[in-house]
Amino acid sequence: MHHFVMSFLVQPTISGAEAAQFILRWFHLIAGITWIGLLYFFNLVNVPFMKTVDAAVKPKIFENMTLPALNWFRWSALVTVFVGGWYWGQFLVAPDAQRDGGSEGKTMGLFLLIWIVVFFLLYFVIKKATPNGYVLGAITAVVVYAAGWLFVHYTPVGGDDNHVLCIGIGGGFGIVMLFNVWGIIWPNNKKIIRGTLAGTPPANAAALARQAFLASRTNFFLSVPMLFYMAAASHFASTVIFGK
Repeated sequence: MHHFVMSFLVQPTISGAEAAQFILRWFHLIAGITWIGLLYFFNLVNVPFMKTVDAAVKPKIFENMTLPALNWFRWSALVTVFVGGWYWGQFLVAPDAQRDGGSEGKTMGLFLLIWIVVFFLLYFVIKKATPNGYVLGAITAVVVYAAGWLFVHYTPVGGDDNHVLCIGIGGGFGIVMLFNVWGIIWPNNKKIIRGTLAGTPPANAAALARQAFLASRTNFFLSVPMLFYMAAASHFASTVIFGK
């Protein structure tokens, strides 16, 4: 009985690093659920719904639903990627760098370079060419596959660590999706919504809406492999390493 009471009273100790990991993961998950939930709402519910709405009703919907939802959407995307990148760099890449004598900075730099280049390639295709959705899907598949291959094979740190490799791919999809939100989806919708509310919709509203739709659909489809790789980092250890 004495031993039972003593063991009950003794609480596990948690280091500062462990507490930081828990907090970062928690905020990353909450923000990510908010972001992806809204992404699915826009693509699966809002897009078909808005096609059935009369033009006279749209300003009310824009003001009271679309605009607030977009604000939650863009800020939750930013928090998700920022906190996730912080966690990945500090608690996954940095320990591998210390173990192997590699460079954490070069690894993070390569990661950002590869995936920002991917975004700008897709940005150019969406904004300048505004292609058929199937064509954009094929281009996206080729570009992100090449980007993932480059990171897996040339990362300075974590080449044998599934956590680093999986998030280097899944987190890369997240970078592209974040930039799509802030670089295309939000600016285009903002112009359409604010112009409509002011009674002067932009002359190129149809083109802006099409570009935002393509970027949103790209994010919708990228979210599936992104979520797979984020989970695979801890639950499917052979995912990337066996594919090298």
